[in-house]
Amino acid sequence: MNLLLTLIQGMVLAAIPAVGFALVFNVPVKALKYCALLGAIGYGTKTLLMHYGMLIEWGTFLASILIGSIGIYWSRRFLAHPKVFTVAAVIPMFPGVYAYKAMIAMVEISHLGYSSQLFETMITNFLRASFIVGALSIGLSLPALWLYRRRPSV
Repeated sequence: MNLLLTLIQGMVLAAIPAVGFALVFNVPVKALKYCALLGAIGYGTKTLLMHYGMLIEWGTFLASILIGSIGIYWSRRFLAHPKVFTVAAVIPMFPGVYAYKAMIAMVEISHLGYSSQLFETMITNFLRASFIVGALSIGLSLPALWLYRRRPSV
């Protein structure tokens, strides 16, 4: 029961920045509810996958593939570009905490001097943030590459 409440709370909170960034990107008002729903679905999927033991990078990758697939389906159904739904929906899954920790470690190295522990913290968080951003971008583009292929894949 605790997982369900945490999941619902996270999904509701993930819908808020999805709508906010959709407004920044001038998404039509009729599409805002779909951006919120897709942001919540993506965040919920990533959270569930991580709860069942998947690493955050792979969970983010699979959730962004799901977002891309649903975005393509909705784009055909509502006659809009898939980016209308998908770009704002992946924003809640960006690795802000890992990037922040990497930058703080870098500033501390600059201010206090080199320490192997600070350097390890910086590199670990930087690589994790980079892999998550890569998973988001590749996962978001894969459904379009699969569905809009001109030649057979085999």
